[in-house]
Amino acid sequence: WPSIFSGLELIVNHVTLSHGNPGGAPSHYDMLVSLGIGHETMFVIEDIGVKLVYSPGTMVYIAGKV
Repeated sequence: WPSIFSGLELIVNHVTLSHGNPGGAPSHYDMLVSLGIGHETMFVIEDIGVKLVYSPGTMVYIAGKV
């Protein structure tokens, strides 16, 4: 079926290493979604020293090339 998304990555119950998206276009967004119940998670952006609560049901959109 046609999709507005050019890629999809699924990470389940995992802590990821710090990474970026150098191939993204500045006009595009990456969408991150936290699903599930009963977990305490932090979304960390090390480059700018930010730690955000990333509870289940949270959606984060990040501009491309971040």
